[in-house]
Amino acid sequence: MENLIENLNKKFAGESAENVLKYFLSEYKGEIGLSSSLSYEDQILTHIICSIDKSAKIFTLDTGRFFPETYSLIDNTNIRYGIKIQVYFPDYQKIEQMVTENGINLFYESVEKRHLCCQIRKIEPLKRALKGLKVWITGLRRSQSVTRKNMQLVEYDKDDNIIKLNPLIEWSEDDVKRFIKENNVPYNRLHDKGFPSIGCQPCTRAVKEGEDIRSGRWWWENPEHRECGLHVRN
Repeated sequence: MENLIENLNKKFAGESAENVLKYFLSEYKGEIGLSSSLSYEDQILTHIICSIDKSAKIFTLDTGRFFPETYSLIDNTNIRYGIKIQVYFPDYQKIEQMVTENGINLFYESVEKRHLCCQIRKIEPLKRALKGLKVWITGLRRSQSVTRKNMQLVEYDKDDNIIKLNPLIEWSEDDVKRFIKENNVPYNRLHDKGFPSIGCQPCTRAVKEGEDIRSGRWWWENPEHRECGLHVRN
């Protein structure tokens, strides 16, 4: 697997996101999927994927604590591209047990409890969503945070035994916004209200101009902890 990953990174070094996706969507047809948080990046990938193969799997993990604007975007995206984003939910019994034992907003109390919430609401549904897939497409970019600066275009995720593909890994914030504008890609209207990164409502806030784009996520924690575990395991 290491050789495959190394060869793929060499093969596609400097290639456009479109060309990378064309190859993987063809090579792994029926065994590849985009996990979308409805971010700018994931909306760009949805736009590109739908121009190549509308039958490709696109899914989102509904934690049950999204902003209303995020739910509206799911509908708007489905209508715009003529697709049906698959929605995966957490196990309600585990949610009920967690809330009963720790309270509804346990994540504010400690990093450990926040990780527990993310584990139940995101990571376990992700494992179900990835079942049967060989390639997992993400919208990760190196410049997003300190926890992502060493990520590569193609990686191997040993926790889920899957190839992880990051077509926008080299893109800048300006690249992202330019593509959104030029292609009229539907996006979360909270971006216009100071939310550069959007997750669960209780764990996301607006940031001031010039602040780090991930500083509004889990803002009460140190920067090196600000991951839910989907991409950086705890």
